[in-house]
Amino acid sequence: MRFVVDAGVGTSVEKLLRKLGHETTAVRDLDPHLPDVEVLALAARQTAIVVTMDKDFGDLIFKELRPHHGILLLRLDEATGPERATVVRLILEQHAAELPGRFAVFQHERLRISR
Repeated sequence: MRFVVDAGVGTSVEKLLRKLGHETTAVRDLDPHLPDVEVLALAARQTAIVVTMDKDFGDLIFKELRPHHGILLLRLDEATGPERATVVRLILEQHAAELPGRFAVFQHERLRISR
């Protein structure tokens, strides 16, 4: 799988995805201030799933109907980097096949996946 990891997610998730063998682009390495619409466009060009903590991606997908290959929104503001990586690992172990092309939100120990 391919992933674009948004700037606020952290290096622990980036390292985990690479360790698991996924092609991973880190927005913070390109431009940590890259606008969300450009992050989404980059991911669409790469046929990659965006991993983010930014709720604004919901507006881009559902209100503006921007093309995407999938969004994984982590509502883990208080979590440490390693805690976020653990959650991402569990999500991939249990739901990897369901993520492409979907909008997934992890919050309160639960994953919701929308079309």
